Amino acid sequence: MIGPFAAALIALSLLIVVAGAVTAARGRAMGTVLLGALAVLEVALLVQAGLAIAELTGGQGIKETATFVGYLVGVLIIPPAAAFLGLAERSRWGAVVVAVGGFAVCVMVGRLLQLWQGAA
Repeated sequence: MIGPFAAALIALSLLIVVAGAVTAARGRAMGTVLLGALAVLEVALLVQAGLAIAELTGGQGIKETATFVGYLVGVLIIPPAAAFLGLAERSRWGAVVVAVGGFAVCVMVGRLLQLWQGAA
């Protein structure tokens, strides 16, 4: 797992949190900007997952492999779920759902990085 790439993922997810919060504060539903940002985040997370799996199968060992894989799979589910629920709720609360999803991705990527570096 590449540290600077993980930092970029955290920054992107925090940007989604801010955009979702601003959209909700303005009383608007989730729009195409948030949907596009979630799509970019999902593609970046898929790249990260591919890199991490390649390194794991290439011999890079970590202490808690099962926990790492669980977080890796879980973080891939959040952006599509946030997009689906954000589009389903056509009020300001859809943007709030996207903001919460972005925050969850931020926390999970941080935890993935901790697991990769060997911190408990």
